[in-house]
Amino acid sequence: MKLNILLTCATVTSAMMFGPITGFSQDTSGINVIESAEGTQGAVAQAAMAQDLFAYSVTNKNAISALAAAQIMMSLDIEDVEREMENKPTEGADVTETGEGVDAPADGKMMLASAREFAGDDAALLGLIDDAEAEGARGRMGGASRTLSRLRAGRTDIFKVPFYGKRLAELAIIGDGDADLDLLVTDANGNTMCLDRSYSDKLYCSWTPAWDGNFYIAVKNMGRIRNSYYILTN
Repeated sequence: MKLNILLTCATVTSAMMFGPITGFSQDTSGINVIESAEGTQGAVAQAAMAQDLFAYSVTNKNAISALAAAQIMMSLDIEDVEREMENKPTEGADVTETGEGVDAPADGKMMLASAREFAGDDAALLGLIDDAEAEGARGRMGGASRTLSRLRAGRTDIFKVPFYGKRLAELAIIGDGDADLDLLVTDANGNTMCLDRSYSDKLYCSWTPAWDGNFYIAVKNMGRIRNSYYILTN
C-alpha cells in the first residue's frame, strides 16, 4: 500500500516538473483524419457562404443577397496572418497570361456598395443598406485567419498549415472571380483530404485530423488572368 502511494506521488511530481509522460507515442504513419468525426463550423464556413451569396447577387443583380452577404462578412473578426508558402509553375500548364485582374476579393464594404447599386431607387432597400453601413463591423465571430495571395495564371501556391488533432479543420479559398482555382489538400504523408476541381474560385472543405500535424494546401490558377484570393483557416 505504501509503495503504491509512493509510486503515485512520484508520478504526479514527475508530471508537474517535466510535463506529461510521452512513452507511448502516437502512430502518425497513416491517414491523418477521423472519418466519422463531426464538428461545428465557424467563421471560415460563414465567410465562404457569404462569398457564394455575393456571387449569386452579382449574377442576378440582387440587392437583398448582396446586403445579406455584406452583413455576414461584417459580422466576422478575421485576422490577417503570414503563412509559409511556395509558389511554382503548375505542372503541364502552358498558359499565356492575358491580364492582371483585381487586387483583392470583395469585402463587406464592397458588397454594400454593390447592394446600393443593385437597389437603384428602392427607398426601402436603400434604408436597410444605410442601417447596415451605420452598424459597421460587429466582430461577433472570431477564430479565423486569412492570407492574401495574388496568384498568376499557370502558377501554383503551396501552403504548409498546422491543424490540431481531434478538432474540426476548416479551409476556404475566396477568389476575386477572375480565374478558376483548383484545390488539393494533403496530410504530411501525402494522403488527400480535399480535392476540388470545379470551375470556381470559391472553395470550402473541412476534416478532422486524428493528431496534431501539418497539411499541405495547393491552390492552382487554371485561368489566363491573375486571381487575387484569400486562404482562410480556423
